[in-house]
This record gives sequence, structure tokens and C-alpha cells, in this order.
Amino acid sequence: MAVRIHTPTEQSAHGVLLEIHTGGFYLGSAAGSDVRNRRLVDALGIAVVSVDYRLAPENPWPAAPDDCETATLWLAENAVARFGTTRLAMSGFSAGSTLVTTALIRLRDRGVHAFSGAVVQCGTFDLSAQTPAGRLIADEYFLAAYAGDASDRTDPDISPVFAELKGLPPILMVIGEDDVLFDDNLAMTARLLAAGVEVDLRVYPASPHAFTAHATSMAGAALESIDEWLRGQIGYAVQLPAMRRCH
Repeated sequence: MAVRIHTPTEQSAHGVLLEIHTGGFYLGSAAGSDVRNRRLVDALGIAVVSVDYRLAPENPWPAAPDDCETATLWLAENAVARFGTTRLAMSGFSAGSTLVTTALIRLRDRGVHAFSGAVVQCGTFDLSAQTPAGRLIADEYFLAAYAGDASDRTDPDISPVFAELKGLPPILMVIGEDDVLFDDNLAMTARLLAAGVEVDLRVYPASPHAFTAHATSMAGAALESIDEWLRGQIGYAVQLPAMRRCH
């Protein structure tokens, strides 16, 4: 397991975002997020650590979540020494959102609460095809590639919609209304809310899966919204000029 690290060039980092890339668990790399991650560094004054987790089918579950957990534990233990901050958050995109959720659950079970929140975009939360939402993607290749020989895909470590979710940090969920995973994200939001987790669900109309990866006005609005949310969690605070007192 390796990570790619992006840091501000002219200032210390106000916080650190641990990013888990997309690719259906069998494609992609940390390097593929370089442009997006560099934009976040410049916009928010943060460092971004991106995880190069092992890919399926050569390395099926639990290889990817094991690697992501290792990266989160490393960052939680070394953030102050390496980046000079304790302000930490996570973000994931599609398969990366599934891995972010799994990592948060694993950290909670370890008693580690170092991350103040997470952004999850268009995640897959039922890989078992046992729910109506999950059955919509039952024939997708990535399900079998990622789960491998697992005998029960309702295992919460594979399908986090079945997990005990109490005690997780605030989560921003971003989904397009035309995404095949729309119902899956609604179901996950309901489960999180029922567990008492602070959830901010933002639905974007007429938007397909992974819409924020494309240069559209809707994507721009969504990314700006994500920036604002992350700024509140770990980014720099905008200093407004002091108001003059009138006499």
C-alpha cells in the first residue's frame, strides 16, 4: 500500500483530507486523482493524501479496505508530526465512497475518532443485491471482482448499508438524481440518520453517476458546495474585515 501526498506550497496545511479514489474496486489509481486533489489543496489550504489500495480481482476483499484502514491509522498517528495539524477528514468517489464508509466503521470499532467528517459521492453501499436498490446493479462485474470468494456479501465490511452505524462522524452525501445508485444512497442516508449520524444529503437533478467528474455547470455547483463543507471541517477560515464602529 502506498499513498500520494499533495501539500500547499506557500503555507502550512490547515488540515488533511484522506482521499480514496474511484474505479469500481478494479480500476484507477491515486495518481488519477492528482488534478482534483491539487485543486483542493489550492482552494482550501489543506494537504491531500490519496491511497493506492490493492485492486480486484487479483486482490479481492478485504485487501482494499485493509489498505485504506492502514492509511487512515497512519494518518491519525502521524498527522501532527507530518503535517502539523490534527484536522482530518476523508473523501471518496463511487467505489472510494464505499471504502471511506468501511474505513470509518473500522476506525470507530477500534475507538479511533480522529476524523471529523467525510464526503461520499455516489457510493455503492449494498453489494449483495439483497435490497431493491442493490438489485439494480446485481449483474455488474465489479461486484464479483471485489467480493471474490466471500460467502456472504451482506457482511457489513463488504456492504456497509448492513453495518451498525452509530458513532460515525458527520457525512456529506452527494448524488445525482439520474444515478443508478440513487436509491442505494437514499437507503444509506436513512440508515445513517436512524443511527443518529449527522448527514447532509445533497441531490442534484438531471445528473448521472459520477457527474462531478465532468465539466458541467451542475458539477461546478456541486464541487463548490463540497469545498464549502470541507472548509468548515478542515480548511482555512475566511477572515472577514473588521467592521468599523460608527460614532
